[in-house]
Amino acid sequence: MRFTLVSVCLGFLAAITLAQGAPKDLTDLLNSQKNITEFTTLLTKQYGDIYANLSFQDQVTILAPSNDAFAKIPYSTLGPAFQNNQSNVIRAVLQYHILPGIHRAESYNGSFAFTPSWLSDSNYTNVTGGQAVGGVQQAGNVNVFTSGMGSRSTVEKGNLAFTGGIVHIIDSFLVPPTDFIKTAPNLILLLLVLGSTFEDMPLSELSRILDYHVVNGTDFIGYSSNLLNGTTLKSRQGGNLSITFASNSLFVNSARIIQGDLLIANGILHILDNVLDYNATDVKPVPEIPTQVPIIQGQSLSGNVVPYAEYLPTSVSSFSSASPTAGASSFGITDIGSGATNTAFGGGRSTTTSHSSMHTGTSKGVGDKVFAPGSGMGGVFGAIILGAGFL
Repeated sequence: MRFTLVSVCLGFLAAITLAQGAPKDLTDLLNSQKNITEFTTLLTKQYGDIYANLSFQDQVTILAPSNDAFAKIPYSTLGPAFQNNQSNVIRAVLQYHILPGIHRAESYNGSFAFTPSWLSDSNYTNVTGGQAVGGVQQAGNVNVFTSGMGSRSTVEKGNLAFTGGIVHIIDSFLVPPTDFIKTAPNLILLLLVLGSTFEDMPLSELSRILDYHVVNGTDFIGYSSNLLNGTTLKSRQGGNLSITFASNSLFVNSARIIQGDLLIANGILHILDNVLDYNATDVKPVPEIPTQVPIIQGQSLSGNVVPYAEYLPTSVSSFSSASPTAGASSFGITDIGSGATNTAFGGGRSTTTSHSSMHTGTSKGVGDKVFAPGSGMGGVFGAIILGAGFL
């Protein structure tokens, strides 16, 4: 009798322990979090197909915007889409908040990691495998996710387990990356301040220089974490670009990357402190000086001004990026963040200088027209795009 009683008690305690430790299903988890009721309602009541798909997953990470994040929408770049109930855009936004695989908060470190999302609709992205989200862990174990327009979202509560994966509650919406022009509109004004050299340059030569700042790739997107010392990349112009890491900075040829990993609809954008010249590929960087000597005479900026700085987003301790596409949705974007700051190339490698270069990849046939002469891409000088989406 005593043996039976002990067995029943132990079995009862084991059942309680198992019930307490077992993860909830997605519905129970969402309903248990009172600070994401807006997200729960949007997902379950208006986009039930996404919700139903999530319910069948067993390896997924959901970045759930808090109620406070919803309160910020009218003042954000996503405001018009939500105000006008643009369902296709909102659907793309929700898909961008879902990451395949389990990505626990502690799996991130001080180096940016870029993870594909469920956003693969060619109307909004041309990155093979799904548009990327940047993730990094800052001091104090604070996790930050970066998205289009240099937007950043901080994890308020992480590692909430359910039967199909985990949920991180974030304080702001992720913004799906948009095209190059909307990401860095001030770039198109760069010719006006670079001097008379480019004004007098034949259009064909200007086009070649622009193409030297673009790298196409079907499988490779040049996030800073992929730009290893000694790497050689083939530009769209045909000439090679050499990557150097020295004095805590990354260089493309002799130009220093001063703002990296700006996500665009079909790749990644890095801003440089110098214009690249395909006729001067053997020029080496001089890491000891903060701004590299101009390769093309007449392109210097007065007062050591960082080009397009007014449009650079406040960034975290590493890069955030995206890829440009022709015809990608603007997601109702009307404003662009400001306040450029120094960033770090993973592992604490910081950047200190100014201009840019670009890398794009081939995916889903976007075409070349945004880089055609006279298309308003003159401001690409000093920028390099490394990504996917251009033929």
